[in-house]
Order: sequence, then structure tokens, then C-alpha cells
Amino acid sequence: RIVIGMATCGIAAGARPVMLEFVEELKRRGIENVTVAQTGCIGMCRLEPMVDVYVPGQEKVTYVHVKPEMVSRIVAEHIVNGRPVEEYTIGAAEK
Repeated sequence: RIVIGMATCGIAAGARPVMLEFVEELKRRGIENVTVAQTGCIGMCRLEPMVDVYVPGQEKVTYVHVKPEMVSRIVAEHIVNGRPVEEYTIGAAEK
């Protein structure tokens, strides 16, 4: 499951094009077992657009400052191959 923060802070930071790119990238790859959803404020407006990726049996991964051009790599490496893109995550942003 992919959840994009779509409160006013996320939308103002560019979350809508990010969400649409996730939907399109999954469609291009024929991936049908992943849900793209939106949520309200995640609580860290300065890191928007934020995206949470939930994979069953694993910890949630939070991506920050996500841009549409980052989506294909997140899908390829994390969704398809199970390896989070560490440099895009909240852990990397906080260093």
C-alpha cells in the first residue's frame, strides 16, 4: 500500500502530481496488487510531499520531499525488488 499525504501542506508542496505518477507507474508496469491511497496531514509539513510505503511483514518506510521523477525508482527498487531507496527516506533527510 502506498499512502500519499494530501493535506493542504502536501498539495501545496506538489503531492498531487506525485500521487498521479504512482498510479501511472504501477499501471505501466502492470502491478495490480498495490493500492495507492491518500491521507490527511502526516504531521511534518516541512518534509512534504511525503509518501508512506507499507509492505506486509515489514516496517513502514516514509519517503520525503518526493518528486514525480523519483517515483519510478521507488516502484522499481522498493515495490518490485523489496529494497527501500534509502536516500529518499525520512532517515536520510534527518541526517
